[in-house]
Amino acid sequence: MAKMRAVEVVKVGGPLAIVEREIPEPESGLVRIKVQACGICHSDEVTMYGLFPGIQYPRVPGHEAIGLIEEVGPGESRWKVGQRVGVGYFGGEDGTCEPCRRGDFVNCLNPIYPGTTTDGGYAEVLIAESRALALIPDGLSSTDAAPLVCAGITTFNSLRNAGLRAGNTVAIQGIGGLGHLGVQFANRMGFRVVAIGSSADKQHLANKLGAHVYIDAKAEDAAEALKKLGGADAILATAPVGEAIASLLPGLKVRGKIIVVGVAPDPMPISTVPLIFGARSVLGSLTGSAIEMQDALDFSVLSNVRPLIEVVPLEQAPEAYARMMSGKARFRMVLGMA
Repeated sequence: MAKMRAVEVVKVGGPLAIVEREIPEPESGLVRIKVQACGICHSDEVTMYGLFPGIQYPRVPGHEAIGLIEEVGPGESRWKVGQRVGVGYFGGEDGTCEPCRRGDFVNCLNPIYPGTTTDGGYAEVLIAESRALALIPDGLSSTDAAPLVCAGITTFNSLRNAGLRAGNTVAIQGIGGLGHLGVQFANRMGFRVVAIGSSADKQHLANKLGAHVYIDAKAEDAAEALKKLGGADAILATAPVGEAIASLLPGLKVRGKIIVVGVAPDPMPISTVPLIFGARSVLGSLTGSAIEMQDALDFSVLSNVRPLIEVVPLEQAPEAYARMMSGKARFRMVLGMA
């Protein structure tokens, strides 16, 4: 039987190991994808360390997979062999829980997460739900598209669903894997973009990506700096530090909102005074559905939004994962398949 190479998490805590597996056949509702590229995301640590209940090991991680459909399951009519598609963090829903019955599929109580509940894209071949796919536009390379089906849709959707208007002041906290895309999307959506970083050396990059103003949070109080600018209508919090996110609350305008997309390990100590007096709010945003992922990809081509990536071969996945987790990646690691 034909074989493929894959990188799997052997057990909780790792290690990541390169193995050979038999190439699976897609069942009804599924497609088999010949993977061309797969992004490495900070959320892959969920699989590495068993942070989601019920993960079965060994498990192939990866939820930023791009490739060509090479076989469709029985009865599949939506997709055809040869199409270039992507699958992101949201890989399908149960269709029966209350959020699903209300049409809120992304918040399904029993979701499919590629690389966590099913094998993901750290492999030459991937089996994916046909309902979770998006078509990759011709104007995107597969390596550029990979981060956009996770980090891209996350930042894009959180901004476009926030009730903002062109000309509003939007601050992007953190200029990393999520933030460097958030700055670009905010700029292309017509907002006045304030980038908040943790050092002066990121100012040039932030301005190049589209920030109109840069705040060095190590050199000054970021909330006070936002106040001097008239306050932010929204703050997109991408850097996963709960205390730092919470400290920005006073920098919001009346009825402003902090939109949290960076999963922080520490609590957010929210002060109730600026929250109540000014009707400010803090909310979370996860990802998007397949059609919203399609929107993010199309908008990225239309407005020239691209991730900053480092591409390595599949066999270097363990080293690439370690580089991403150490914060040394600039800014997304992508596995490129030969």
